[in-house]
Amino acid sequence: MDEKTDKNLTAGDERFAAGMRMLNRVDGDAGARVLDSLRDVCPELGYHIVAWGFGDIYSREGLRPRDRQLVTLGMLTALGGCEPQLEVHVGAALNVGLSPKEIVEAILHASAYCGFPRSLNAMFAAKRVFSERGLLPLAD
Repeated sequence: MDEKTDKNLTAGDERFAAGMRMLNRVDGDAGARVLDSLRDVCPELGYHIVAWGFGDIYSREGLRPRDRQLVTLGMLTALGGCEPQLEVHVGAALNVGLSPKEIVEAILHASAYCGFPRSLNAMFAAKRVFSERGLLPLAD
């Protein structure tokens, strides 16, 4: 897909604009990196992630961004195999006010429902993000 077609996906699209505002608020640079990584293979997927995922879903009232991230962390932990997305959402959880201890507790809690292997993978994804942000070791 060429740059002109890529721009045509978002031209005048309020859902996309609202989604980009929410994506930047929640994910910061990590969201932009995901979109950039899709630009040469499937910009349409990036469009739908922004317009639907963040413009329609994340922008809804009813849950605060931090609560949405708790749900997201639990779901990605339970799904397994989503460690790259977990890293993005651990960063997002920190961005919207969750503490590292709250993130660890959410992943630990998920172990009772989805098992140790998935929780271990999620915890190591969180650890990578904490390490990158200079948050380790976690204080008691």
